[in-house]
Amino acid sequence: MLKFVVASLVLLIVTEAWSQGRPVSTAMTCSRAASLVASQGAVILSTGVYTYDRYVSGSTFCVLGETTEPAWVPTADNPKCFVGYQCRQRFQRQSNR
Repeated sequence: MLKFVVASLVLLIVTEAWSQGRPVSTAMTCSRAASLVASQGAVILSTGVYTYDRYVSGSTFCVLGETTEPAWVPTADNPKCFVGYQCRQRFQRQSNR
């Protein structure tokens, strides 16, 4: 019986963690979304039903060879809220054609 209770608790904890989705920008104010990125440094935000991306507070959260680019997302009170930055490739290789 004890094994069943322990297994049930573990399953409940795993299910709870799995069901927690990423923050949704359209469900929060612009200042809340911006402060979330600023306080966490790097956050994956949903910006719509099937859309999401990673937003950072600065270039220290990007990998070597990347730079930052300003990022705006829709929020509950602002359709173009500046939340921070996105990491982008610093140099893009030109194709030889």
